[in-house]
Amino acid sequence: MSYRRRKLLIPLKNLVNPLLVSMMLMGCLWLYQGKFEEGYFALLVLSFLLVGQLMDGVDFESNNKIFWKEIVPGLVLQWFWVVSLLLMMGFAFKVTDYFSRRVLFSWLLTTPVVMVTAHWLLRFLFNRCPLDESEMCRAVIVGLSDLSRKLDYQLKQHPLLGMICMGFFDDRCPERLSENRQQPSETLLGNIASVSKFVKTHSVNHIYIALPMSGQPRILELLDELCDTTASIYFVPDIFLLDLIRANIRTIKEIPIVAVCESPIVGINSTIKRTFDVVLSLLILLLIAPLMLLIAIGVKLSSSGPVLFKQRRYGLDGKEFTVYKFRSMTVMEDGEQVNQAIRSDPRITRFGGFLRKTSLDELPQFINVLQGRMSIVGPRPHAVVHNEIYRRLIKGYMIRHKVKPGITGWAQVKGFRGETDTVEKMQSRIDYDLDYLRNWSLFLDLLIIFKTICVIIKDKNAY
Repeated sequence: MSYRRRKLLIPLKNLVNPLLVSMMLMGCLWLYQGKFEEGYFALLVLSFLLVGQLMDGVDFESNNKIFWKEIVPGLVLQWFWVVSLLLMMGFAFKVTDYFSRRVLFSWLLTTPVVMVTAHWLLRFLFNRCPLDESEMCRAVIVGLSDLSRKLDYQLKQHPLLGMICMGFFDDRCPERLSENRQQPSETLLGNIASVSKFVKTHSVNHIYIALPMSGQPRILELLDELCDTTASIYFVPDIFLLDLIRANIRTIKEIPIVAVCESPIVGINSTIKRTFDVVLSLLILLLIAPLMLLIAIGVKLSSSGPVLFKQRRYGLDGKEFTVYKFRSMTVMEDGEQVNQAIRSDPRITRFGGFLRKTSLDELPQFINVLQGRMSIVGPRPHAVVHNEIYRRLIKGYMIRHKVKPGITGWAQVKGFRGETDTVEKMQSRIDYDLDYLRNWSLFLDLLIIFKTICVIIKDKNAY
C-alpha cells in the first residue's frame, strides 16, 4: 500500500468502529435467527450514530505500549457507555423484550474483541506502508523561534499529517541564528523577502507564519506577496494572544494555528462534495449520452476539425489540466495568445453558436468532473495565458485555485458569463469567486445549479 493510498484511507478512520458495530449486529442476527428482522433496523441505525459520536477513531501513530495500556482500555470503556445508553433507551421505551437475548449478549461481548483486533491490524498495516516524500505536502515556516521549532518537530514526528517541512525563513543573520540553534538539522532557506519566490519555484503547499505580532507591517507585506500563490497560509500565534483569537484557532498536536488562507472544502466537506460530483455527473452523463452523440455528429458535419476542443487551463492549486468542450469555433487556440469570443465572432460556426448559446458545448466537462480535475460547481477555469496576465493585474487572483474549477460558478449566475473585455469585469468575476470560497456549502452548490438552469434559458451574455 503506497503512502498516497494510505493517506486516502485516513479520513475513514472514524468510520471503522461504527461499521464494525453494525456488521457484528447483523452477523449475530444472521447466526441465531438466519434473517434480518425489521425491528433491528432502528437498533442498527442508533448504535451506528452513537458509536460515531462517542467512540474515538483508529489511532495509527500510537506505539504498542500505549496501544495496550491506553487505547484498548479506552475502547472498552467507550463501548460500555454506548451499551449503557442503548439499554437505558431500551428500558425507557419498553422495547427490550422485542430483541433476542442471545443476539444482544453475543453482540455486546464479541464487538469490543473485534474492534481491538481491527484497530491492531490496521495500525500494523499502516505503519508498514512506505513513506514517499514526493507524495507529501511541502511546508515552510516563516520565523525561527522556540515555537516554530516545536512545530517543525511535531511535523516530523507525525508523518500521517502528510507534511514535510523544508526549512525556515528568517531575517536575522545566519551567525546570530546559529548561536540559538537547538538542532543541527535546522535548514535556513533565506530571508522573509524570498519566501514568495521560493514558494512558487518549489511548489510549496503550506506556509506557517510564526512571527511575533509586533512585526505586523512585515506580516502584511508578506501576505500581500503570497496572494500570487496557491499555498495555504496559517498563523502560528504567540500563546499570549490565545484569548484574543480563540474562536479561530485549530491545533497541530497541541500547537495553536490560525488559518489565513485555506480551502473551505477539506476533510468531510471534500468527501461530501466529491461524492456529490461523482453521483450527479454519472447520472447526467447517462441521461445525455444520446444527446452528446447527436452533438458530436453535428459538430463533425458543420465544419472541418475535431469534435472536441481541448485547452490547457489551471485547476486545483494552480496545476495545469486539459479541459474538454465540444468545438464551437474554427480555431483551436491553446498557445501564447488566446482571444476570447466576442459577439458576432466570425470564428464561431453556425452550429457552434447554438451550442454556446445553450451551453451544450460544456457537456464534455462532466468527464473532467469524473476524472477529479473539475467540480460541477466552482470558479470557471481560464486559459493558461489569461491566468498569467490577470494574476499580475488582480490582487488575490490565484486564491480562486484553492478549490477545483467548476462547470458553472457563483460569478456566472451573477451575470459574469461570457466575455470579460475589461480588467474591471474580471475583477468582479474574481470577487464572486472568492465570495464563493468564503461561503461554500452544499446548499450553495445546489442553489448555483438551479440558477444556472435559469441563466441558460434567458442569458444574453453567451455567444
